Amino acid sequence: MQLLIFSILLPFLTAALIPLIRRRIGNFNIGWLVLFIPVLLFGFFASQIPMVSSRETLLSSIEWIPSLGINFTAYLDGLSLIMALLITGVGSLVVLYSIYYLSPTDSFPHFYAYLLLFMGAMLGVVLSDNLMVLYVFWELTSMSSFLLIAFWYHRKNSRYGAQKSLLITVFGGFAMFAGFLMLYAMTGTLSIQETAAVMGQLTEHALFYPAMFLILLGAFTKSAQFPFHIWLPDAMEAPTPVSAYLHSATMVKAGMYLVARFTPIFGGTSAWFWTITIVGLITLFWGAFCAIRQTDLKALLAYSTISQLGLIMSLLGMGSAALRYGNTEAGALYGLAIFAALFHLVNHSTFKGALFMVVGIIDHQVGTRDIRRLGGLMALLPVTFTFAVIGSFSMAGLPLLNGFLSKEMFFTASLNAASMPGLFSTSWGWLIPVIAWLASVLTFIYAMIIVFRTFLGNRDSKAVEKRPVEPPIGMLISPAILSILIVGLFFAPNLLGDHLLKPALEQLLPGISGASPDSIYAWHGVNTELLMTIGIVLIGSVLFITFDRWKGIFKIQPAGWTFNALYNYALASSENAASFVTRSYMTGRLHQYFFYILLFFIVSTGGTLLLSDALSISFVQDAPVSIYELMLVLVMIITAISILFTRSRLSAILMNGVLGYSISIFFVLFRAPDLALTQLVIETVTTALFLLCFNYLPEWKREPLPKRKKARNAVLAIAGGLVITLTGLSVNSADLFETISSYFQNSYELAGGQNIVNSILGDFRALDTMLEGLVLFIAGIGVYTLIRLKLKKEAGTDGD
Repeated sequence: MQLLIFSILLPFLTAALIPLIRRRIGNFNIGWLVLFIPVLLFGFFASQIPMVSSRETLLSSIEWIPSLGINFTAYLDGLSLIMALLITGVGSLVVLYSIYYLSPTDSFPHFYAYLLLFMGAMLGVVLSDNLMVLYVFWELTSMSSFLLIAFWYHRKNSRYGAQKSLLITVFGGFAMFAGFLMLYAMTGTLSIQETAAVMGQLTEHALFYPAMFLILLGAFTKSAQFPFHIWLPDAMEAPTPVSAYLHSATMVKAGMYLVARFTPIFGGTSAWFWTITIVGLITLFWGAFCAIRQTDLKALLAYSTISQLGLIMSLLGMGSAALRYGNTEAGALYGLAIFAALFHLVNHSTFKGALFMVVGIIDHQVGTRDIRRLGGLMALLPVTFTFAVIGSFSMAGLPLLNGFLSKEMFFTASLNAASMPGLFSTSWGWLIPVIAWLASVLTFIYAMIIVFRTFLGNRDSKAVEKRPVEPPIGMLISPAILSILIVGLFFAPNLLGDHLLKPALEQLLPGISGASPDSIYAWHGVNTELLMTIGIVLIGSVLFITFDRWKGIFKIQPAGWTFNALYNYALASSENAASFVTRSYMTGRLHQYFFYILLFFIVSTGGTLLLSDALSISFVQDAPVSIYELMLVLVMIITAISILFTRSRLSAILMNGVLGYSISIFFVLFRAPDLALTQLVIETVTTALFLLCFNYLPEWKREPLPKRKKARNAVLAIAGGLVITLTGLSVNSADLFETISSYFQNSYELAGGQNIVNSILGDFRALDTMLEGLVLFIAGIGVYTLIRLKLKKEAGTDGD
C-alpha cells in the first residue's frame, strides 16, 4: 500500500510548495492551508486503528538502492501507529494554535515549511523499517528542529539553543549510524524486522554490545537523557508552538521509540536492562530536582519534560527484562512496565502539550513567563487556569486524570523490579521504588508551583506589561481538546489500551502472555501504590508550603559545576584550538600552502610505500620505449626545468602549455584519441585563461629567496616527484588484484554505451558525477545570487 509512503512524503511536498502558494494568496495566513495536511494524515492513520487492533501490520516498499539493500520501506504496527497519531494529532493542534500565537511580523511561510519538514521527518523515523532510511530521517529531525528552534534568529539565545541541540543530537546520530552499520555487519540485512528475527543467535558476536551502546547513545541524546539533557532547556527559546510539538510530543519521543523498537533485538540482556533503567531513573530524579528551582515557566516545563522522559525510559528498561524470562509469571510482571511506558508516553503528550500551550497563552497575554512577576491570574484567565489545573494535576499523578493511571503503573513496575530476584540485586533493589517516589514528590511540588504561584495569590499589576485577558477562542481550542483527552483517558482508558497499547506491546514482547492488564482501572484497593500516592500528596504539600525555607539547598551546587558549564568550556576550547590551528597554517602565503600539501603527501604516501613493503619495481612485462617517447620525455623535462628559471610570465605560461600539449601527444601514441582531444581542448582553454588573468596582475617582481629556502624547496620538489614516480612504478609492477578494465570493456552490454569513458562517467560512477554536477550547480546559484544582490544594491544607491 503506497499510501503509507505517500503519507511520509506529503509534508515534504507541501513544504516545497509553500513559497509558490504564498505568492498567490498574498497576506492570507497560510497556516489555515497547512492545517489541512496534519488533519488529513491523522484521519488516514486513525483509519488504520481497526487493522492494528486486529493484530495486522502494513508494509509498503519502494526500491531505492537495491544493490546496497537500501529500500524505502515503511512498516506500520501498533508502536508506529501510536507515534504517527501523536505526530499528526498533536501536529494539527499545534498548527491551529500557532495561527493565533504567531505575530504578523513573523515569517509564516518559513515557520510552516520548517514545521512540515519536521513532521515528515518524524513520520519517516517511526515508519521506516530500513536502518539507513531511518537514519536519514533521524538526522532530518535534527536539522528541521534546528531551524525551528532558531526561528527567531535575531535572538542570541535562540541561535545558541539551536546550535546546542544540533551539536548534541547530531553527535548521537553519528554514534547511532555506526551502530546500524555494525548491525548490518552482523546480520547482513538493513531491515529492522529481519534483524529482530535473527539477532537472538548473535548475542555472542563481538559487535553486539558496541552496536547496542552506540544505538543507545543516539536514543539518549535525542530524548534528553542525563547527561545529554542540557540541550532541551535552551531549546525553549523556540516559539511556544514549537516547544509544545517538538519537546513534549514528538522529537524527544524519538529516542523512546528507538529504544522500544530495538527492545526485541537487544532486550533480555543485562547490559540493555541496566543501562536504560539506571539512566532513566537518574534523569527522572535530576530533571524533577532542577525543575523546582526554575523561575521561568518554560524552563520549568523543560526540566519537567526531562524528568518525565526519564520515567518513560526507566519503564522501557525495566520492561525489557520480560524477554529474558519469556512466557513466565516473571516475564509477564516485567512486561507490565513496557505497557506502562507506552501508556505514559501518550499521557505525557496530552498533559505536557496542554501545559506548554497554557504557558504560551500567559506569555502572549501577560507579556512575561517569570513566576516571580506572576500571580492572581485565575480571575483574569479562568479558562486558561482550568487547563493549567488539568494539565498540572495530571502531571502530578492525581486521581480523575490520565496521569494518575500511568503513574500507578510506574509504581507497580518499580516495586516489581525491586522485589523479583534476577537482574536486580535484592540488597539494593529497594532504591528503585524509593527514587521513583522521591521524584514523584518533586513532580508534585513543581506541578503545584505552576498552578498556585501563577494563578493564585495576589497580583502585582506593576510587575506585568499589560492587563491580562483571555486569548481569542481559536487559541483555546487546542489546549481544550488536550484537556478533554486528559480527563477522557482516565474514564475510558481501555479504548486506548485495547486498540493501540496492547497490539504495540505484543509486537515488542512477542510470545509473552499476561504482559498487559486485562483492563485498566483506577481503583485497586488499598495497596502500596495507593499509599505511595497519598504520601506524595501529603509530603509534597508540606514541602510546597515551606518551599521558601528549604530552597537554599539549590545553592549547594557551585555555579560553575554544571554540565552546561562543561559544555560551554568544551565548545570554547574547541573553537580556540581550531582558531589556533587555522591561524598557524592559514598564513596567506601560497608557497607555504604548497609546502604543507607536498610534505603531507610525501610523508603519508612515501611512508606507506616503505612501511607496508609496497615498493616493488619490475620492468619485465613493460613494452619497449620508442625513440619518439624518449624525445617527448626529454622535451617535457627541459620545459619543466626552464619554467623554474624564466623571468617572464608569458614564457612561463607558454612553457606550461607545452607540457600539457606534450601529454596529449602521449595519449595519441598510446592510442587514446578521445583523451588526447579532451586534453587539447582543456589545455587550450586554460592557457587562454592564464594569459587573460595574468594580463591584469601587477608587474612581477621576483623576490630573492635565501639559499636555505631554495634548498628546502628543491628537496621537497624532488622528493614529491620521486614519490609519485615510485608509486606509479610500484602500481605498474605489482599484480596484487585482478584488473577491472575487463569489466568496463563490456560497457555496451552493461550500460548501452559504446564509449567506455563516457559510460564510466555517466553510468558506472553516475552518483559521483551527479554530485560533481550538483556542486557546480550550487556554486552557480551562489554566483548568480551575489550578482543579483550587487545589482540591487547598485540600483538602490543610484536611486538615492
